[in-house]
Amino acid sequence: MRFALIETGHCNVDLKPSPIEPSWIIDGNPEARSHVLATSADGTATTVIWSCTDGKFNWYYDVDETIVIQEGSIVLESEGMPPKRYGVGDVIFFRNGAQAKWHVEGHVKKVAFFRQTNPLGLGLVVRAVNKLKRMFFPSHGRARITAVGSRLS
Repeated sequence: MRFALIETGHCNVDLKPSPIEPSWIIDGNPEARSHVLATSADGTATTVIWSCTDGKFNWYYDVDETIVIQEGSIVLESEGMPPKRYGVGDVIFFRNGAQAKWHVEGHVKKVAFFRQTNPLGLGLVVRAVNKLKRMFFPSHGRARITAVGSRLS
């Protein structure tokens, strides 16, 4: 299957029910909804719009997840991290294996970027191959982005 090199989407799409695991719910009746915007060709990365109504629940992360809050707010807490409120524009990164307690205050909507993690050895090999590709096949004037988001020319 061939994927387009550029895909576009919009945050104002119809979201379908995406129930929270019932055993994770601590308080209230939070109702989650979501819509997949894009998936990488190799299936290891996905972009999703997700929303949820008022409630408290635990969440267990089995992939790396970066979120950007678009609407509403949450109070987030985790072991070794005191409760903190996050709102519109805040970006949060959850590593594979993280566990967090969410308290959705009324409503929250987020864009989530999921990425499957590779075993350490495989990750080192992938980085080495990518470095060799950059050395032998320059970007021909295209900008590259580093791991920390700095732009390289």
